[in-house]
Parts: sequence; C-alpha cells; structure tokens
Amino acid sequence: MSNVPKAAFDPKAFLATVGAGGSITNWNKGHAIFAQGDPADALFFIQKGKVKATTLSRHGKEAVVAILGEGNFFGEGCLAGQRLRISTQTAITDCLLSRLDKATVIRLLHDQPDFAAMFMKYLLARNIRMEADLIDQLFNSSEKRLARLLLLLANFGREGEPRPILADINQETLADMIGATRSRVSFFLNKFRRLGFIDYNGHLTVHRSLLSVVLHDDPRAALSSQGDNAEQSQE
Repeated sequence: MSNVPKAAFDPKAFLATVGAGGSITNWNKGHAIFAQGDPADALFFIQKGKVKATTLSRHGKEAVVAILGEGNFFGEGCLAGQRLRISTQTAITDCLLSRLDKATVIRLLHDQPDFAAMFMKYLLARNIRMEADLIDQLFNSSEKRLARLLLLLANFGREGEPRPILADINQETLADMIGATRSRVSFFLNKFRRLGFIDYNGHLTVHRSLLSVVLHDDPRAALSSQGDNAEQSQE
C-alpha cells in the first residue's frame, strides 16, 4: 500500500478540463456577468479577480450584499430550483471566471466525488459565514462590523501579512455592507488609521492589529474614546 499522500483537489485545474458544458472567460472590470431577473442557468467560479453582488429593491434602492474573490463560487441558486437571478453580479476588477451549465454541475456532483466534496465544503463554509454575518449585524456595533468586514476583504485567516483592499470598494459600498451611513464609515476609518490599524496610500491596507477591535476592546481605542465622542457630537 502506498503511503504517498493524496494531492489536494485543485478546482482551478479541474474546471479547466470539464469540456462540454463548461467554459473559462475573461471579464472586463465594470461588466455585469448577469443581472437580477436573468434566467438562473449556470454556476460560476472565480479563477482570478473580484466580483460584487448587488440587489435592487422594488423601490429602486440598490444594496451591496457581497464582495467575492478568487476561489469563490456564485450563482449556485440555480441548483436549488431558483429560476431567476435574485442579484446582479458585476466584475469590479478584470476577472477570469469558469462557467458551468446547471446540467454539467449536476453531472459533476454525481460523477466526481472530489469535486462534490469540495463544493459541499464550500457551501457549508458559506452558510457559516452568512450566520456570522447575521449575528454581526444584530449584536455588534457599526465599528466592529466595519472592522470585521475589512478583515474579511483583506483575506485575514488565510495569510497573516497586511493585504491591500481594492480602492474601488469605496466608503459608500462599505456603508451599504454594514448597514451604516457613509459619514460613520469615514469616521471609523480615520480612527483606525490614527491608531495604526490600517494604512491608506492609494490602496487601503489592513494590519493584524485591527483584530483587536473585533475580538476585544483595544486599550488604544479606549484611550481615544474621549476624543472620539467629541468628534461624534460634531457630526
């Protein structure tokens, strides 16, 4: 019996070999991959780049519901009976995307156990993330919600080094995603920068120290609270 460990499943390499029913396409920044109300007929996988999910209410108000990056799937609602898209997905950088027809995904889930296991793991992780987002929205302050969002956008948990966040993700988008006003987001970003949790020099860079805002009350934040309260009263 061989003791050689089995190689980890590589979704990028696998999806490049699907053949009929699958394709890999470049999408330019700003291009809508699909729009709310379009037929839900395919699953997408982000090989490279970032995609923004937005939803438009019946009254015309648009909300940003997710920013997805490399290694994420989207459009999986088609596998659960969703006939029409409930959100618009737009490339916010140049992207390389894999597209799989619904019938092809179903076939792969039946015939390719490694793909099925990887996809199930992804869906479970996404469900956990959605539950955490709901708890965050219900119980945490807007300051902590913003800190958590910045850490997620910077991919903390995967790598420990500071990571730049796209300049295209502006303060209004951040405000939409945490349920706060743009002025509050601006206030907290300035506070985080003053405390050394983030840097901004063309790109927003998040440091590991920002975790202190999410995990517990940082002493430096406490020391600055008096000044913060004064600033808040002037908003």
